[in-house]
Amino acid sequence: MAPRRTKSSGPPPPANTLVLDNGAYTIKAGLVGADTETPAPNIIPNCLARDRDKKVYIGSQLSSCKDFSEILFRRPVEKGYLVNWEAEKEIWEHEFFDPKASLHCDPAETGLILTEAPNALPALQTNCDQVAFEEFGFARYLRVAAPTLNAYTDIQSIFKSPPRDPASTPTLPAEILMLIDSGYSHTSIAPLLLGRPIQSAIRRLDVGGKLLTNYLTRLLSLRQYDMRNDTYLVNEIKEATCYVSKDFKADMERTWKGPKGDRRPVYETADGIAKDYVLPDYHGRAKGYVRDHDPKAATKLKEMVKGKAMGASEDVLTLRNERFTVPELLFSPTDIGLRQSGIAQQVMDSLSSLPMGLWPGFLANIVVVGGNSKIEGFVFRLQAEIRSLAPAECIVRVARPADPVVNTWQGGANLAKDEEALGRLSVTRQEYEEYGAGWVARKFGGR
Repeated sequence: MAPRRTKSSGPPPPANTLVLDNGAYTIKAGLVGADTETPAPNIIPNCLARDRDKKVYIGSQLSSCKDFSEILFRRPVEKGYLVNWEAEKEIWEHEFFDPKASLHCDPAETGLILTEAPNALPALQTNCDQVAFEEFGFARYLRVAAPTLNAYTDIQSIFKSPPRDPASTPTLPAEILMLIDSGYSHTSIAPLLLGRPIQSAIRRLDVGGKLLTNYLTRLLSLRQYDMRNDTYLVNEIKEATCYVSKDFKADMERTWKGPKGDRRPVYETADGIAKDYVLPDYHGRAKGYVRDHDPKAATKLKEMVKGKAMGASEDVLTLRNERFTVPELLFSPTDIGLRQSGIAQQVMDSLSSLPMGLWPGFLANIVVVGGNSKIEGFVFRLQAEIRSLAPAECIVRVARPADPVVNTWQGGANLAKDEEALGRLSVTRQEYEEYGAGWVARKFGGR
């Protein structure tokens, strides 16, 4: 065991810390100084992409792409875990170590806070540690489970609690918190006590934004256009049109076509559920948009079906029950044959492995983050389902931060400003060289 560092021992702490919430879909990144104002994070696509003209885009270069049709992606993170360091190093070098990069820094004079998925494999964790110190040579380094950083944000300000004295400061980390992170690869449920995850109670649902996009791609390809080579566009359609239904059976009834030869009149508009998504042509229109469904509008798909010209100038996808059956997988994965419980039941499964005395605290402090939590109706439905499963005497509160995508990064930025806490949790390059990778793994594992 390494001796405790004193303020006089070792090199001085780095002036800046690079906080990286290294997600599967995007990297949330920013340089934070202990005495400077916290900047807004950069949101960088965590991918290498190649368009149909064979041009390659690295990370933030994707914003300069004009034609996303048939674009191919290579992502370093698979199923929530960082498995392709060759691709990740190329992205990091372009975004953080290129002299022209907006977040350019010198690793030898910078600390690093890097997130990982809960319960990552030890071999993958060792790879992260080696790359941070041996490849890039960061002065100080902290590898931490992503849910943990959310405990370093002002949790009670997210809930509609009684107003607090503006002069008072929140106690960080939060004392008790149930964190639900629904991202690109998966959804994780992590109970946190005094800022530390309770490992035995962490649960994982293998439904995330990627699976929802792929499912919507399949439905659209079967029913309308073949969208299998346009998953980037389908992802935009999902974000623009999908919602979580408050009454799934009633919405299914409204979008039912009716028996063959006897179409129901309500089917055309489905009481407002039906929406048209006008596809981009990447010439005159770079982005698609949503509008209310017009049964009389001429579209290219109708021309193809009817075999006659109608003067259509737009490619239009009409979405009816796809709008709510896709995000329904978060609450009912068995709909597509996944042998897992939905989010609400997973929360109760997590609680069942904890003492009942802790249940009221966790149920009253449920926070949802991640891109999927931005789907309309997600928080309302989740709270209703947990309320139906939880003991009647417990208060159930579910809340979402103002920006659930960057909330984890914000927690990391708050931690980076607390020099005492960060110094206690992190490892310096000098300690890594002296005590080795095994000691670092044990420290980050809480042993």
